[in-house]
Amino acid sequence: MDLDPADQQLALELDRAHVFHSWSAQASLKPMVIAGGLGSTVWDYEGTEYLDFSSQLVNTNIGHQHPAVVAAIKEQADVLTTVAPAAANLTRGKAAQRILEKAGSRYSKVFFTNGGADANENAIRMARLYTGRDKVLSTYRSYHGNTGAAVVATGDWRRVPNEYSRGHAHFFGPFAYRSDFWSTSPEEESARALQHLERVIVSEGASSIAAILLETVPGTAGVLVPPPGYLEGVRALADQYGIVLIFDEVMAGFGRTGSWFAFQALTASDGSFVEPDLITFAKGVNSGYVPAGGVIISPAIAEIFDEAVFPGGLTYSGHPLAMAAIVGAIDAMESEGIVDNAAHIGRDILGPGLAALAAKYDVIGEVRGLGVFWALDLVSDADARTPLSAAGIAALKGKLLSLGLLPFTADNRLHVVPPCVVTDAEAERALAIYDQAFSELPDLA
Repeated sequence: MDLDPADQQLALELDRAHVFHSWSAQASLKPMVIAGGLGSTVWDYEGTEYLDFSSQLVNTNIGHQHPAVVAAIKEQADVLTTVAPAAANLTRGKAAQRILEKAGSRYSKVFFTNGGADANENAIRMARLYTGRDKVLSTYRSYHGNTGAAVVATGDWRRVPNEYSRGHAHFFGPFAYRSDFWSTSPEEESARALQHLERVIVSEGASSIAAILLETVPGTAGVLVPPPGYLEGVRALADQYGIVLIFDEVMAGFGRTGSWFAFQALTASDGSFVEPDLITFAKGVNSGYVPAGGVIISPAIAEIFDEAVFPGGLTYSGHPLAMAAIVGAIDAMESEGIVDNAAHIGRDILGPGLAALAAKYDVIGEVRGLGVFWALDLVSDADARTPLSAAGIAALKGKLLSLGLLPFTADNRLHVVPPCVVTDAEAERALAIYDQAFSELPDLA
C-alpha cells in the first residue's frame, strides 16, 4: 500500500468543506476516512486496518476489490462505457439472464434501476398499474429507501419528516422478542401477526390495496427472520384479496442469507418456499461496485405492458458498467462457492459464536440471523428487555473501532454483517473482538 498520511487530513478537510451527508446534522460529523480495501478488510491512509463487519451499508457481499468484478468493469469500459436504455445491449441482457436464473422460473423480466429505492418505487408503480388500485401496505419495522414512495412505505422514523407520497398504510410484522401481540411462541406470533394483517387489509378496504411490500428479512430494523408460517400466510392473504406481493430483497438478497435470495433460504419443512409477484434488489447484486438495482417481474405483471406503455424509465437503467459488474459478481459468486460460504459461516461459526456471547453477557438480549446477516439486540435490563441506551451503543462502537473492527449499529443493536467472502479465521477473529469489547465495557447500560 502506497499511502500518504497527509491525504487523510486532506480528505477530511475537503469532506467537511464541500460534502453534504445523508441522514445527518452536518456540523457534528466526524467521518471515518477509508483509503482502500480488499476482501473483508479496509484501511485508512495511516495504514490502520479494520475488519469490515458492516459490509459498508450491508452491500459489499463479494468483498472489496474482488478481481473478477474489477476486471469485468474494466473490460466493459474498453468496449462501451454508456448506452441509452432504449438500445439493446449484450451485457445488460446477460445480467438480466443471470439474475432470472437465480430467482427461479416464476419470473420472466428484469427492470433495471439505479439502486434499491427506485427499485421499490417502480415495483409500487407496477403493482398499482397492474391492479388498478392505489394503496400500499408495509410494516412499521422497515426501510425501503429515500425516494418519494419508498420513504413513505418505510416504517421507521425516516418516514415521518418525508410523508409527501399518498396511498400508504402500515402494520406490525412479527417480532417475537418484542412482540406487539403478547405471543408466547414463534408460532403464536406468526398467527397473531397474520390476524392483525388481515384486520388491516379489511379495515383499509381490500379493494383499494395494490400491494403488500415486505422486506423478506427486515434488515436495518433488526434482522427480523420471519417465524414459521408467516410468509406463507401473507402469500395466502395476498392471493385471497387480489393484492400484489412484493419482496424487498435489496439488503437480504444475493448471498446475504446464505441463499441467492432470502425467500429461498426460508424454506418450510417440506423444502418449499414462498415466491412473491415482484422482487426488488440492489446492493449485493454487484456489491455496489457501480450503482445498480432493479425489479424482477413475474409474467402476469410483465405481460400487461406488452401492448400498454410502462410509464417509467431512467437514463441509467441497465448502465453497461453496472451490468458488467453484475455479470462479474454473479459468475464469481457461483464459481467460487461464495453463497455456500455465507451459509457455512452463519451455520458453523457466527451462529454458535454469537449464541455463546449471549450466554456470557447479559447485555445481549437476543441473537437473530442466518448466513452473514445477524443482529444482537442489546439491553440494559435483560428481564425487562430495556433497549441499551444510545450512549452505550456509542461506547461499544468506539471500542470495536479501537480493536480493529468496523461495526454496523442501528438503534440498540449491533449488526454482524460481514461480506459473504469472509473466511473462517476472520469470523473467529471478529468473535474474539466482540468478546473483548463486551468484557472491557461492563457498564454499557
